Amino acid sequence: MDATNPIATTGQTPDPAPRASRVRSGRRVADRILIVASTLATLLGIIVLGSILLMLIIEGVKGFTPALFTAPTPGPGSEGGGIANAILGSLIMTFIGIVIATPIGLMAGTFLAEYGKTSKIADVIRFLNDVLLSAPSILIGLFVYTLMVRPMGTYSGWAGAVALAIIAVPVIVRTTEDMLRLVPSPMREAGAALGAPRSLVIRAITWRAASAGIVTGIILALARIAGETAPLLFTALNNNSWFNANLLGGVPNLPVMIYQFALSPYPNWQSLAWAGALLITVTILALSVTARFVIKEQRQR
Repeated sequence: MDATNPIATTGQTPDPAPRASRVRSGRRVADRILIVASTLATLLGIIVLGSILLMLIIEGVKGFTPALFTAPTPGPGSEGGGIANAILGSLIMTFIGIVIATPIGLMAGTFLAEYGKTSKIADVIRFLNDVLLSAPSILIGLFVYTLMVRPMGTYSGWAGAVALAIIAVPVIVRTTEDMLRLVPSPMREAGAALGAPRSLVIRAITWRAASAGIVTGIILALARIAGETAPLLFTALNNNSWFNANLLGGVPNLPVMIYQFALSPYPNWQSLAWAGALLITVTILALSVTARFVIKEQRQR
């Protein structure tokens, strides 16, 4: 018998309590380290975001005057003026873009959720939609430039609206499919049991049940395209005067105006750029808050 082996001499196993205590102590230390790291990272993000918003508010409020919403953008080196034409141009192109994107996104999302489901073509569409969802917006602008601007020989608001629509479509497709999948199957089966065709069941039951979520997706897509600059540089460009009703030629818009005025050496233009940036930020914030309220109401139902 080995006298140096405690198990052989005493016939007892070592007490596992000290080892378990060390394991628990190590886990508590790791947990505290993770909490401290997460807290510091959160505070850093809040400080950076808060600093950006504070600077935007301080500088942007200085440029808020009644003329900001009534006068067109001024020429180089001039004083006064506003961004009324840029606001109007952005509203028109964003409206046209969302009008184009909504039916396409709604129908595609309905196909994926109701007809395609697990089919191969549905998988391909989902994959392409995910690729388009994460594609850089500047590539979409370059694509529309090649597709529309070069053949037409001029920049136009129509090309800008198409670029914005391409950006909005995948957002609406994803949201529509997800919302329709949340509708309980018994609701569809009840409509089918009454003899209603599938298309009627989708229109009268499924769409109605998921209407709040679908509207939320449209609002989120609207917020997504409201501040896009890169695709408009290739399609609508900009203009300091009021645009034509046919939307041909350089069309004034808020994102490109902010980009150009912020890089200019003129203090008046820089002030207008800050005011326009604040206006876009407030608009996107309002759309995001509206979407959250719509989602909250749907969950309460």
